[in-house]
Amino acid sequence: MSALQAKYPYYLNNKAVYANEDLEVTDKYTGEVATRCALADVKAIDEGIAGAVRAAEPMATMPSYEKKAILEHCVTRFKERFDELAMALCIEAGKPINDAEGEVTRLIDTFQIAAEESTRMHGELQALDISPRAKGYQGMWKRVPIGPCSFISPFNFPLNLAAHKIAPALAVGCPFVMKPASRTPLGAIIMGEVLAETDLPEGAFSILACSRDGADLFTVDDRLKLLSFTGSPGVGWDLKARCGKKKVVLELGGNAAVVVDSDTKNLDDAVTRIIFGAFYQSGQSCIGVQRIMIHEDIYDEMKAKLVAKTATLIKGDPKVRETFIGPMISEKEATRLHGWIEAAQAAGGTLLCGGTRDGAMLDATLMENVPLDQDLCVEEAFGPAAVLQKFSNWDDAISMVNDSKFGLQAGIFTRDFYKVQQAWDKMDVGGVVVGDVPSYRVDNMPYGGVKDSGMGREGVLFAMEDMTEIRNLVIRQPPE
Repeated sequence: MSALQAKYPYYLNNKAVYANEDLEVTDKYTGEVATRCALADVKAIDEGIAGAVRAAEPMATMPSYEKKAILEHCVTRFKERFDELAMALCIEAGKPINDAEGEVTRLIDTFQIAAEESTRMHGELQALDISPRAKGYQGMWKRVPIGPCSFISPFNFPLNLAAHKIAPALAVGCPFVMKPASRTPLGAIIMGEVLAETDLPEGAFSILACSRDGADLFTVDDRLKLLSFTGSPGVGWDLKARCGKKKVVLELGGNAAVVVDSDTKNLDDAVTRIIFGAFYQSGQSCIGVQRIMIHEDIYDEMKAKLVAKTATLIKGDPKVRETFIGPMISEKEATRLHGWIEAAQAAGGTLLCGGTRDGAMLDATLMENVPLDQDLCVEEAFGPAAVLQKFSNWDDAISMVNDSKFGLQAGIFTRDFYKVQQAWDKMDVGGVVVGDVPSYRVDNMPYGGVKDSGMGREGVLFAMEDMTEIRNLVIRQPPE
């Protein structure tokens, strides 16, 4: 297993700075301090923003082949450091090693997609002579980098969700400052190490772990032209309210639903996918399965299969390959969700399995008959707990999915294409996944939600569009 470094810097204007060792990074399974990182102060953040402003022009004029080469260098180095990146994830996030390796694979995919897209900054030629008054005019438009960007990434996918900001920025030529989650900063810092090996203009990137006290500049500083934030809804909407004139992209929370119709032929496959969607990386995913809606004709059979499958999940040390359920990010978060489970029981909900906690370890939990006003149904659980619900017809199922303040993704199991079309037309979500759980994501697809789940879309090409602006050109052909 790859060991962590004894200490890590932050990256200010492309350079490693070992300013201090103020940030303790704990092993989320043992609770022990695993390593330490430098913590940036307000002065360092201000210098990073100033560097990004200086780098805006050289980044914007960088040839496509150079941007592609930088992204391809990252792909090569991430492959070479695969085991190190996976073990860092396993330790700092408590992510089971199989899930950690999957995230490193997605990191590589994301940078590879960005390398390919970096040479495809398209525009359009337009015929403007749509009426006599526009005779002799033609137009065209292109995309240009928006300028210095601010990125704030979360703890649950500290590699790939940071990559979904960094890689598109490099592909379009936007300098950036990034604040990684202070509980899981290592992945972003290692990305900084790799970027520092390239010939990016000075100031092209700063990756600055910092306390909340010093983080306001990431949001309020007018020199920054875009904020891309992934995290909790409460924080995200507050940041948007304070962002001023800059563009904002928010990837926030969810309480995703999966619907299993009576015509589902392979219930065992559906069960396997639902268990994965509900409990992978201890349910700490904004598209993790939280609400399981099952047609009444197959409800009892599905319930029995789900409970039996959940009982087979192995919990424990995430460094052990057989482990499926590792710790939540902190004991505080495990205590919160355990309290929601107990409140749901007290309100009349039935505990089917799980429901016990030991420190940051919370058992994979399934419940039914939970009143719909309970936090476990209404809020984002962000942990290993899901609720079973029964429905009798497809219209009711769609209404149940939509009965939420969130709207990120939904999954449906049905063989009826008409029902698929209805779900796509009527489910108030950012994406519908057919034959699988809402937890499925490929890194080139448009990903994001509606309502309290956010605004804007990620996925490399779609993030690139947000990080650029359209610049129009109109040409008049004067009369001879």
